[in-house]
Amino acid sequence: MKKGSGKGRSKWNRFLYNDNVVGYVFSAPFVIGFLGFTIIPMIVSMYYSMTDYNLVNKENWVGLANYAALLTDARFQKSILVTFKYVLFSVPLKLAFALFVAYLLTRKRKGISFYRSLYYVPSLIGGSIAVALVWKELFARKGLINSMLGQLGVEPISWFGNQKMALVPLIIMSAWQFGSAMIIFAAGLKEVPVTYYEAADIDGASKWQSFRKITLPCLSPIVLYNLVMQTISGFMMFTQAFVITKGGPNDATLVYALYVYNTGFKYYKMGYASAMSWVMLIVMSLITLVIFKTSKLWVFSEADEG
Repeated sequence: MKKGSGKGRSKWNRFLYNDNVVGYVFSAPFVIGFLGFTIIPMIVSMYYSMTDYNLVNKENWVGLANYAALLTDARFQKSILVTFKYVLFSVPLKLAFALFVAYLLTRKRKGISFYRSLYYVPSLIGGSIAVALVWKELFARKGLINSMLGQLGVEPISWFGNQKMALVPLIIMSAWQFGSAMIIFAAGLKEVPVTYYEAADIDGASKWQSFRKITLPCLSPIVLYNLVMQTISGFMMFTQAFVITKGGPNDATLVYALYVYNTGFKYYKMGYASAMSWVMLIVMSLITLVIFKTSKLWVFSEADEG
């Protein structure tokens, strides 16, 4: 009996300490989570996008009717336009701020680690409802921003009551959350060879020339990464518009994600909302593809250097 038990334990121990088994065990949570929270919801969403599911009644198959309806949906088209406008202004502004601050923070100064952490804080809390409410008060009619403008002799601006200005606070708030891009830029700046700058100094290049001819080309792969990630993040913007403007005034801040949310959870048209989600996935994929294809024209690599 003891001998048999020993063989049993030996086989069990070999099974437990097998490298493949250990790998499967550690990867299982990710695989289960990926299937449960990504793949299966995507399959369900694709099915619902071809039905008239409304959270109340049993769904009926409608084929591509939801996708066809999007072609004549004026609010759908308006949400795409608003989202593109938001991304077009917020992403370059955020990347410019991130690169500028990262450049400053790579200088050798006392307490620089504290400032790096400080500038990253907005990205940690930027997407919260509480912060969105604070920004709403800052840009209120009698808020801090208008008070500061008043000191300069500028009349108070109705930021959220003016269709032309309503998107501006959301863009500024996005630019304020530059921490993640800044950290990546800062890491990239440290990898730029010092010898490049030394050679430029010998040739009499100015700081701006060194930045334009050395820093930017060396950082171009990181610029590409940040551009793609921030563009995708911009198209997914929801909390700020939902909390601050509700999409108003007159749909001036009706970003795509907010319209999808309203369609699904306010009007209970889950099938139609699912179709919109898939359209946005296709749009973001195409934009990402265009960015990668055009990156060959401006991304510097070691192969180019050789």
